[in-house]
Amino acid sequence: MEEYTPKERLSRALRGEAVDRMPAISVTQTGTVEQMEACGAFWPEANEDAQKMATLAEAGHTVIGLEAVRVPFDITAEAEFFGCKIKDGTKEQQPSVVGHVVKSIEDVEKLKDYDISEGRIGVVCDAIKILAEKYGEELPIMGSMLGPFSLAQHMNGDDWFMAIMTDEDFGFALMELTTEFNIEYAKKMVENGADTMVIIDPTASAMLIGDEFYQKFVVPAHKRIVDAMRELNVATVLHICGDTTPSLGLMESSGVDAISVDQNVDVATALSKVDKAVIVGNLDPVSALWKQSPEDIKEVSKGILEAGVGLLGPGCGIVSKTPNANLQAMVEMAKNHRY
Repeated sequence: MEEYTPKERLSRALRGEAVDRMPAISVTQTGTVEQMEACGAFWPEANEDAQKMATLAEAGHTVIGLEAVRVPFDITAEAEFFGCKIKDGTKEQQPSVVGHVVKSIEDVEKLKDYDISEGRIGVVCDAIKILAEKYGEELPIMGSMLGPFSLAQHMNGDDWFMAIMTDEDFGFALMELTTEFNIEYAKKMVENGADTMVIIDPTASAMLIGDEFYQKFVVPAHKRIVDAMRELNVATVLHICGDTTPSLGLMESSGVDAISVDQNVDVATALSKVDKAVIVGNLDPVSALWKQSPEDIKEVSKGILEAGVGLLGPGCGIVSKTPNANLQAMVEMAKNHRY
């Protein structure tokens, strides 16, 4: 079979087309302390400076061997963009959202006039441009963003889960804002060189809100993003945390090319729940990738590959203290796998 560049290989694999072997990638965050020490770009600065962000993303390729570069490393830039209070991260810990900005439709209206080039959103886009200029001909350039439902939850706080059930007008208004923002943000990343888009929407789980509200609030939003990316020939990957097994069919109905599943999902069962979507995952980022040995990682990976996973990778974001050797073992298993 013809050999492909990493860019061609991932593009084909995400669309279910034949390839020479499995791509070695991570659709979730890739930064680790050992990589930071190897390349000289550290959190939290690598979350806030485009060149340092690009340098740390590059380490995923040059140090670990991943066949793609991906930014950003956290999921707070979108909420910060709209004014949410953020707890600063450290060298080992990512920033987190601790304050919210939306309580009413009036608050939503006040946030509609924004400039996509501002704040860390602009930094991420600049980092993508740096990476694309260096690697865009050969490697996939992955853009990633917090999805519209989880962004709405960050903006409204924990009241959000009740709000969608008791005040649909408010719920739809906030989802319209976040979805339009996601589309504009994704398009800017593509304009700067991204060729693959990852939607990280951790709280958009049917296990949390039920199938009815997932269908009503989440599927249409994801579909609009996917459709916008498809017009630009950009593949999409959706990651939602937890055991998403019962809702994989609903998730696929948005049209995403691939679904990233976490360690609570059985890969063989997941495959039976979808028609076309590529299943990605699902090494446990804590008990396996962080805590075990490279040989253990290879053994666990073997089981996941034998179950038929489409792309081997972490089940969620990589823990910052994960040893390089463990990630390299995952990469080795992926590169050696033929479909």
